[in-house]
Parts: sequence; C-alpha cells; structure tokens
Amino acid sequence: MSSIPFLWIALLSPLASALLILFFKDKKITALLASGSLFVSAGSLLAAYVIHAASRPWSDPLSLNVVGLGTFGLLLDAPSFLVAFSIAVTTALIALYSLPYMHHRYEEMKHEGISPPGWRSYYFLFQLFSLAMIGTVLSTNIIEFYVFLELTLIPSFLLIAFYGYGDRIRIAIMYLLWTHVGALLFLIGALTVGFQKGFDFIDMTSGYKLGMGEGITLAVYAFWLMIIGLSVKLAVLGVHMWLPYAHAEAPTPISALLSPNLIGLGAAMMFKIVYVVFPNTFASNSPLLALWALATIIYGGLMALNQTDFKRLLAYSSISQMGYLLLGLSSVTSYGFAGTFLHYMVHAFGKAILFGVAGIIIVTYHGLRDITKMGGLAEKMPYTAALALLGFMHITGIPPTAGLWSEYLIIRGVVEKALGLGTAWYVGVAVALLIGIGLSTAYAFLTMKRVFYGSLKVGNAHEAVSQLLVPLVILAALGVLSFLLASPLIDPLVTQLTQITPH
Repeated sequence: MSSIPFLWIALLSPLASALLILFFKDKKITALLASGSLFVSAGSLLAAYVIHAASRPWSDPLSLNVVGLGTFGLLLDAPSFLVAFSIAVTTALIALYSLPYMHHRYEEMKHEGISPPGWRSYYFLFQLFSLAMIGTVLSTNIIEFYVFLELTLIPSFLLIAFYGYGDRIRIAIMYLLWTHVGALLFLIGALTVGFQKGFDFIDMTSGYKLGMGEGITLAVYAFWLMIIGLSVKLAVLGVHMWLPYAHAEAPTPISALLSPNLIGLGAAMMFKIVYVVFPNTFASNSPLLALWALATIIYGGLMALNQTDFKRLLAYSSISQMGYLLLGLSSVTSYGFAGTFLHYMVHAFGKAILFGVAGIIIVTYHGLRDITKMGGLAEKMPYTAALALLGFMHITGIPPTAGLWSEYLIIRGVVEKALGLGTAWYVGVAVALLIGIGLSTAYAFLTMKRVFYGSLKVGNAHEAVSQLLVPLVILAALGVLSFLLASPLIDPLVTQLTQITPH
C-alpha cells in the first residue's frame, strides 16, 4: 500500500474532472463530475491518513526533483490531514450545493442583462480552485507552495468577477491585489531563506527541517515578511480590509470556500513553513502575535455585531475566527497548535453551513440579505433554522460540535503560555478572551434571534429545495461526528505536534 500515490490521486482527480467538464454541456453532469472527483480526493486523503499518516508523517512515493529548486513532493501528517480533508469534503459538498444555487444566480444575472460564462466555466474554475487549496497544504517545498498559492488566486478572482454581486469587478480586483501583494511579501522572505538554505522545508525521508532559517543573513526581516504576507491571506486586523468585500459579494458557494478554506491556509502554512523555518524567532515574537490575535478576535466580533447584511456579518465573523487560529499558533505549544488545526476543520464545516444558509434565504426570498427585514423564518424554514443553529454552535464551541474541543485546545495552549509570561499577561489574556468569546456568542445568537425568531416580516415561502439542504445537512453531520470521534482526531495531532514543538 505504501507504493500507492494517494496524495497525487487527491490532486489529479479534480484536475482530471476539470478537463472532462469542458466536454459536457449538461449542468448536472458537470456538477456530479466536480463533486465526485473531490469525494475521490477526500477518500484518498482519508486512506493515506489511516494507513500511513496517523502514526507518523508520510511522503507520497512520487516526487519531482527540480534543479536549483529542490524536491517538489507531497507530505501528509495529522495537521495537514485535517486541513486537506476539510477542503476536499467541503468543496465536494459545495459543488453539489452550487447546482441549484447557481441556477438561481444565472437567472438573476439574466434579468440584470448580464451574460456570464456558462456552467462549464464555473465548474472548471471551481475545480482548479479546490485542487490548488489542497496542493498548498501538502507541499514540501517553498516554491511548490507558492505555485499552488498563486493558483488559488486566479480561479477565485475569476469566480468573483464573473458571478459575484454588486460592483464585482472592482471587488475582484481588490481581492486580487491584496492577496497577490501578500503572496509576494511571503515570497521575498521565503527566497531569502531559500537562496541560503534551500527551498525544501520538509525532507522527504526525515520530515520537517526544523530551524533551517535560524541564523541566516537578514533572518528577522525574512521572518516578518513571511508572517505579514501570510497574515494578509489570513485577513487578521490591519490587513483584513479586502475580506468583507470579497466574501460578501462573491457568489455564495464561493463565499463558503473562501472562508475559511482559503483564508485559513494562512494559519496552517504559518506553522508548516514559518514556524518550522524559524522556531526560535517565532517563539520570541509570540507575545506580539498573541496581542495581534486577541485584537483581531475582538475587532471582528464588534464589527459582526454591527452588520445588517447577513453575508457581511459572516465575513467579519471569519476575521474574528481567524484571530483564534493565530492565537493558537502564538501559544507555541503542541496543544495550541493542535487547536489551530482542529479549529480550521470546525470553522470550515460551520462557516460553510452558515454561508449556505444565507444562500438558501437569498434563493427563497429573491436576494434577501438584510437582517432587519428578516424575522420569524424558523416557522417557515425549520430545517434551515436548525442548520443555522448548528453552524453557529460550531464557531462558538458548543457541543455537540468539535468547536468545543478546538476552543479548549487553543485556550489550554494560551494559558500555558501566559503562565510563563507572568501575572499581568495571564490576567490580560483572560480578560481579552472573555470579551472575545462573549462577542462571538453575542453576534451568533443575536443573529439567530433576529433572522429566525420573532414576528414574520417577509411573505410566506416554502422550505428550500432539497438540493440546497442536503449538502449542508451532511456537513452538519460531519461536525457532530467529529465531536464524537474527538480522540482519534486529537491524539495523533498532539503526538505529532509535540515531536516538532521543542518549546
């Protein structure tokens, strides 16, 4: 079994379907091809994890040696599995959700006098976007990672520009410029390391090359360029300005993938590359990263409370949740790191459900996004209301969702770090966390009340068609299952992270 290239199968399956989609005009066939290939990716990743990577990092047997650049390979371990599997499953289900939703969107654009590219173009770009996200987290080489990172940018930019809402061209260009600049900042710092120590941050036989960048010329500058570059992708406070526009005005299925499948990659790769390359520098700057994370959590929560547009509220919620990912990293502990990766998966499922719910309301009530015009929808849309509740439970850490475990792991890591920094830090972090968690709970359940309870403010409507509901129900079921199966997820995660976390 060790000779089976599971990870390359996970990448090549959506690529093959993307090419096949170009030959089919029927939208149902293209949707099934897209979704089916991504389920193959998810199954291949799961097989690789169960057979190999749950016990130790596993390198795919196929790799490519590039003269002057190193080895382009793929590696799976417990942290990478949570991210890659979350992406594969979410994209597979959102591909199915896209079929009825984009039918509605095409009708909207037709009435607006707009003729967007057809179904083949949508699913072709969707597949490229999906496989590129999977490729980033499996990469073992800085240049390989950068290629996949840039590949995520082009199809997502086109999906927003072609199928988005509002001033979609301007917003797509804003998204492109911000995230491309972030990628370039990362690249400059990464090249500083690569030219002195090589571009492979993972050795295909021995694993992570911990500390390879410490002591090089301009090490601190390279570290901060990489941190800031990935922080733009992560959309933390100060470099977040593009996110509320892009996520709110993207077509809703793409909003469900941008947050957090794409933006959360900033945190995942901040660990896999920046921490691995600069573990001591990362640890010495961790208090500053913790402050940045806590400020992001509170800012995102405050802004979410102030929103009346449902999708924009979810976008600011994503900023706040990305603060939790950064906070786990800033602890520089195996538990905090584990919390970051688990929360990536939790947020991937929860936020995809919530954006999906926003899409159901948009389809059912002809573009309705204004929360002030909603109310009492639970009476007419009980299944949608139940899904929304589960989505908010994911991101606020309420059982039976794995958000409880990811929040526990992050807080455990942060408390461990704060205890070592003294009383003032301990008290300050506790107060900031109370405020941040309180805000998350407040905007989540106030939104539930304003949208689904009280008097009905809109006309009668039937529950959404099953094609919109079923993918979200499966995501919700996976979220509950991950709560029940927490130990098989968390134990390998903590064990493997402890081996590369000397602090």
